[in-house]
Amino acid sequence: MTKICSRCVFDESISKISFDEKGVCNYCKEQDQLEQEYPCGKKGEKILRDLVKKIKKAGKGRKYDCAIGVSGGCDSSYLVYKAKQLGLRPLAVHYDNTWNTNIATQNIHRVLKKLNVDLYTYVVDNEEMDELFKAFLKASVPEIEAPTDIGLATVLYIAAAKYKIKYIFNGHSFRTEGISPPNAFYFDGKYIESVNKKFGTGPIKTFPNLWFSKWIRWLLFNRVRRIRPIYYLTYDKETVKKFLNKEFGWQWYGGHHNENRFTIFSNRYYMPKKFNKDVRMLEFSALIRSGQMKREDAVKELKKIPPLDKEIVPFVKKRLGYSDKEFEKIMKAPLKTYLDFKTYKPLFKILRPFFWVMYKVDLVPKSFYMKYTK
Repeated sequence: MTKICSRCVFDESISKISFDEKGVCNYCKEQDQLEQEYPCGKKGEKILRDLVKKIKKAGKGRKYDCAIGVSGGCDSSYLVYKAKQLGLRPLAVHYDNTWNTNIATQNIHRVLKKLNVDLYTYVVDNEEMDELFKAFLKASVPEIEAPTDIGLATVLYIAAAKYKIKYIFNGHSFRTEGISPPNAFYFDGKYIESVNKKFGTGPIKTFPNLWFSKWIRWLLFNRVRRIRPIYYLTYDKETVKKFLNKEFGWQWYGGHHNENRFTIFSNRYYMPKKFNKDVRMLEFSALIRSGQMKREDAVKELKKIPPLDKEIVPFVKKRLGYSDKEFEKIMKAPLKTYLDFKTYKPLFKILRPFFWVMYKVDLVPKSFYMKYTK
């Protein structure tokens, strides 16, 4: 029998997991620590108000005082609304990997239009993006979505530097999205370069990769801070969905991070079929810990096969130019991890004391320090 946490639904398949005498896993305890460090309610509201004062002061005389990454998703859409409600002047930033769903695109424009928020969009060359995705598929690693995550992070820094913005807002919430294990879904700029060099078809040209030297310059010289305001909010996801729909005509897209077709393919097909991993476990565990989902309901849901649009896999095959035989070969290739490629991880571990200071002065999120420097 596979051992499962008595509080959430993490099991023994999760990297670096351990259980106490009551059967509670270490990731539940990590979330409890984050709850103490990032309180919501009245304490969180006060911290956020004080932070807003600093942001307004830093942005005085400039057109924008913060940049917010938007995807058309629930968290980022609400974050734009909240920034305006707090009296901030946000610039919405979107990294278009050319795989957006129509719902996501409509959500972005509906929310931003009503809130009168400007949009900065970086569109990557679609052929280059497809070749990069194909390189990750050939690499046979779980992180086929790494280019999207890295691309958005880089574009946020690019926009912040262009408009002299000192604060970047990220819509992540550990209470609804969870704590990613240290060896799960790792990505950095060197990893992107390493996979592309081995399996890609040409040099990176339009893809906005996050090179270490550029990142450090943005951190130390531009002093751009990455903030996660939802950490300080009493944030119930189902309530927020209803609010966004009523206020903006925002539409739910059927699942966590399903704003993007390639993400849907990764989460609903590639990961379960190739790696026997259900990414919903991460989300459900977080919702259980924060009291937004019952454990028994999560257990029932995880026994069900997650719904998948029957057109997604044929769409991916057609767009990437795979025959059925080639696609089957990709799905059956031996499993690899980021450890099989060059990454910045050894450097991050050496620089752990440096990044501890960066976390303490809000230049990197604590989640980065916890995941990348151990």
